[in-house]
This record gives sequence, C-alpha cells and structure tokens, in this order.
Amino acid sequence: MDTVVLRSSEVRLDGEARLGWWLVSEDGLGPGRLVDGPFPDRSGAAWAAAGHAVDEGSSLRPVYGLRRPDGGLHRRPSPQELAWLAHLGDQLDRLPDDWDAALGEEDPLATLVVEVAAALTEAGLPLWDASGAGGALGGACLSAEPALDGVVVGWRQHDRMSVEQVHGLVADISVQAVMNRALADVLWLRGLDVTPLGEEAGGHVVRYAD
Repeated sequence: MDTVVLRSSEVRLDGEARLGWWLVSEDGLGPGRLVDGPFPDRSGAAWAAAGHAVDEGSSLRPVYGLRRPDGGLHRRPSPQELAWLAHLGDQLDRLPDDWDAALGEEDPLATLVVEVAAALTEAGLPLWDASGAGGALGGACLSAEPALDGVVVGWRQHDRMSVEQVHGLVADISVQAVMNRALADVLWLRGLDVTPLGEEAGGHVVRYAD
C-alpha cells in the first residue's frame, strides 16, 4: 500500500488522523488513491499537489472525507460545502412562494432556476428579497417562464435608485443596463445561453446551452 503523509485533523481514530481534506490521485477508472493529508482546508490540499508527481493519465485534486482503515476514502460533504448549501438555500428562500407553481414536478426549468441562483450567488450577487425585510436593498430577480422555455433574469437596484431616483432617471436607466449586462456575462461565462429581452435596460432569458 502506498504511504500517505498524515497531518493534524479534527478527528482521530485509534490515534490516527483520518477526517479532513485529502489530496487524491484520480484516473477516472476507480475510486482514487490517497496521496497526502488530511489538511484543515481545501487550499492546503491544493498547494500540496505541487510537491507530488502526477502519474500519466491521472490528476490530483482535493477531496474531503474520512480515511478508512483499509486506506480508502469515504467521501463526505465538507463543512465549507454544507455552509455553502445553507447559504444557497437562504437565497432561494427569497424567491416568491409561488415561483414554481406553473412548473411540473420534473420540469427542467426548476433545476435551471437553482443553477442560475447558484451561479449568481457564487459571483457574490444576492437574489432580491422582494417580500422580505431587505426588499429595498435590491438584487437579482429570477422568474421561470415556461412560455419562453427559460428563466428571465434581471437586476433590481436599491430603492434609492429605482424608486426615489436620487441620482436621476438617466443614472437609474444606465446603471440598470450595466447590472443586467453583468448578470448576463456571469451566466454566459458559466456556460448558459443568454438572450436579451426587450430594451438594453431590460433583462435576459437564460436557457441551457445546446
């Protein structure tokens, strides 16, 4: 069995560190081979890859999990992944209660809404909490539209810009156009098909790319 360098971890079984981030060699044909670890975070495992040779046809990647007594790895969601899923859930809770009322149980538009929300949230762009306490703050608006076979995405500015227009109508329209383009660029870079909807300050229809 290959030797694995053991480091400090949050869980030790039989005196041996086993739970954490591991550097795993994968060739796509099996479960992967532990190379180094565990590390307290993903970046530590990623940096460790520089000190290891890569077998032909294989790649090294950080994986979170529990090292089994036989040397294999039982993969688990990392604390960071669980925190991310909780944050994404909070963002999705900002959607209107009936956002999926017109969708079937297995309608791909429901999945697309979640993927769009995840892509924008990962970019640091919050969803608009239209009916919540933060409704005046603005954010990204998502609406599943079966008639368009896509998700309409647009930006809602802070009330100071969109309602009070403290900087004037021209600034409101100009900033709106910039933010809508920013949303479109993020989603296009994430591999989705993005089509303008209406004027420049309007939103976009997002669909899965062919």
